[in-house]
Amino acid sequence: MHASMTCPRTRPWTGPETSLAARSLRRIATRLFCAVALASFAVSAHAVIVRGTITDPLGAAVPGARVLLIQNKQTAGSAVSGADGSFEIRSTASGRFVLLGSASTFTAGLGQSFYGGRTDVVTHNVSLEIASVTAQVTVTATGIPTPIAQASSAISLVPFSALGTRVGVIDDLRQSPGVNVVQVGQYGGVSSLFVRGGNSDANKVMIDGITSEDVGGRFDFGTVSSTAQDGLELYRGPNSVLYGSDAGASVVNLTMPRGATPKPVLNYSGDAGNFHTYRNEVTLSGAHARLDYYGAFSRFDSSNSIPLDRFHVSTSAANLGYNITGNTSLRFTIRDGVSGTGVPNAHGFYGVSADGRQSDQDLYSGATIENRNNNWHNLVRYGIARKREQLAQFQAPGELLMVPSSFGSYPDYYGNEVTLRGANGYSATGRASFLAGTTFPTGNDQSSLRDELYFQSDYTFTPHLIGLFGFRYENERGSFNNPASFQFEKIKRTNFQYTLQFQGDFFNRVFYSMGGAIERNNLYGTAGTPRFGLAWVPVRPGSGLLQGTKLRANAATGVQEPSLSTQFTSLYQQLSDAGATDLIAAYHVQPVQALRSRTFDLGIDQNIFGHALILKAGYFHNQFSHQIDYVDTGTLLNVFNIDTSTAQLFGALLNTLAYRAQGFEGELQFAPTNRILLRGGYTYLASLVEQSFSTDAAANGTSAENPNLPGVPIGSSYPLVGQRPFRRPPQTGFFAAQYTSPKFSAALKGAFASRSDDSTFLSFADETGGNTLLLPNRNLDFGYAKLDAYGTFAATRHITAFAELGNLLSQQHIGPIGFPSLPFTFRTGLKVRLGGD
Repeated sequence: MHASMTCPRTRPWTGPETSLAARSLRRIATRLFCAVALASFAVSAHAVIVRGTITDPLGAAVPGARVLLIQNKQTAGSAVSGADGSFEIRSTASGRFVLLGSASTFTAGLGQSFYGGRTDVVTHNVSLEIASVTAQVTVTATGIPTPIAQASSAISLVPFSALGTRVGVIDDLRQSPGVNVVQVGQYGGVSSLFVRGGNSDANKVMIDGITSEDVGGRFDFGTVSSTAQDGLELYRGPNSVLYGSDAGASVVNLTMPRGATPKPVLNYSGDAGNFHTYRNEVTLSGAHARLDYYGAFSRFDSSNSIPLDRFHVSTSAANLGYNITGNTSLRFTIRDGVSGTGVPNAHGFYGVSADGRQSDQDLYSGATIENRNNNWHNLVRYGIARKREQLAQFQAPGELLMVPSSFGSYPDYYGNEVTLRGANGYSATGRASFLAGTTFPTGNDQSSLRDELYFQSDYTFTPHLIGLFGFRYENERGSFNNPASFQFEKIKRTNFQYTLQFQGDFFNRVFYSMGGAIERNNLYGTAGTPRFGLAWVPVRPGSGLLQGTKLRANAATGVQEPSLSTQFTSLYQQLSDAGATDLIAAYHVQPVQALRSRTFDLGIDQNIFGHALILKAGYFHNQFSHQIDYVDTGTLLNVFNIDTSTAQLFGALLNTLAYRAQGFEGELQFAPTNRILLRGGYTYLASLVEQSFSTDAAANGTSAENPNLPGVPIGSSYPLVGQRPFRRPPQTGFFAAQYTSPKFSAALKGAFASRSDDSTFLSFADETGGNTLLLPNRNLDFGYAKLDAYGTFAATRHITAFAELGNLLSQQHIGPIGFPSLPFTFRTGLKVRLGGD
């Protein structure tokens, strides 16, 4: 039927029995039929059509399910799914909608809001969860929204509700198996993430789809605010197939909320606590027709508990979306964090704080255009990361002393006399050097800048097979400037990545994902990274005792590009800077290479007592090779037969470190009622350094020794061969007990860690320039138990009071040796909500 459709003229009946009344009746009936047909066509021509499929957690069709199209709390249309789970809803309304799906034995599923115009045909699927189970979807694992029940990977999700009253994200990162977070100091201290034994710079960090770590992988979680966080997703394991360099141990995906309510919502939160701590936050969000918007600003201040360690961070964020049509959208995001903190140094080593300051300006922004057309989805994103850091030491700490040496005496600044005590029972007493030969004031600045273009195209061939192609272009620039040492370094890298991946299932029981990527890096050349994941559900979820069993397995490789400092101090770069091209040619010295990782893991997810109790357990084995190692000139000559005496080098960085990390991780979740949730997890990690030319005493005799501890080899800056890598405790765990009601909520959370290997890093730092302040590495860092309590009370619909009690046991050794942690803290405040529905 066409828009130009007209009703045919009625022909008069010429039969003998025709009467005037009969002819009039026929004429009226014909005209009425035409009017109804034209009206129906007009409705169809100016109606939004919403199509999709409703499935269970394993992707099986749910026939006979009720699907409602909701607009402004009113039903704009409805449908019942067919035998294949498909549905279609037509509505004359236009604007923003949500889909609500329901079926017997399933929890009602409410989707995200979307826009639909009068002539749009929009595809949105609905996934229902088994009753009492909260719907959980992962995007990080495969790049395509996938229910957790179908994923083969080890994934932890932190919801928006967990971050509602937090300052940052550190404590919630600890609520995951396989994870250890180390914060050097107190609020604002550098915070590093170690996942399954991997290095802290082997984590890919994505903020709203934008690569956010420094060039080379370093990322400081200590300055990341909880403001404008819709939750986070932690993928445990390498995933360089989708995310390229730096995804050698894990991927952390942070996302910003989107506006959804037709009426604007204004939220304010303000609180204060001990140590001169206060925080203010304001957000504004909403959606109107084709536009959704979200904006936020916050500032947090604290003096911390030790002198000269004041910290502040302000965060600004915005998320704007515009629907060109129901299937094509534009989105712009920006997140800007500005922080400043004192730099007291290791207060426990010196007994006095250094007078310094570190400032950081971190900006992440992106523009995305996305189109969904039936089975084909395309996305193009342009993103930038602008990260700058300035470090300044204003005046000399401690006392100026003359230190004797074989070259004569030199001046240095020393702290107070202290006794260093390790968790392993060893101790040392003395005064430690701050910065040998440094003239004050001094400082440096560095930058890490990135522009990237990402294209993704995925196509659903059948409900059981999806293919994905991706392309990533990166332009990276970095600099490091230290005028006092005449260092002015700059680098530029241009990188490309091509990805091909397939995922699907067989009979909604066996789920697979497999793919590979080719990474072309400006520094280390070409690298390939395959990945394969498999999940099998032999017992489908149900209400029985052990109904709901999933077995999972993964194998993957990861690749990591060297950091700026690694490139600057590599053997190749130092020889190049010294003009020693003859040595580069003679010894075939290559630029520093990619750091490699390889992993496989096996696991089981088991539902017990009709989903009230969920057990997850797994084994992982990681191999980290071609890691960065410092090799001195003696070892270069004796082991590698490279004579660098003409280049006047003291040592250089090479890809000669290798270690493995394997272990077991388990997690248990119990929900006895819909208001009580209990969670707990445990990880055992067995890690071992297999090769290091920096500290292999048998190969080159370069391990250090404290003269007061004769015969005890010490890795002063790097772990010893046969020992554990630094700051990876063999045992970690967590628990959480939560109660939630409409008016009141309370939670008690804890994180635990056993002792771990480390170093004081005080080589040649005592009053005589010796090593008496070095302590044995084994179990040097203390174990800890950090307990936190939270509570909220909804006084009215618009006002909520909250409180947070941190470090209830007031433990001082949560960080590494020499860096006192915050003791017991408290914060209390109010949240005010205005507007909205």
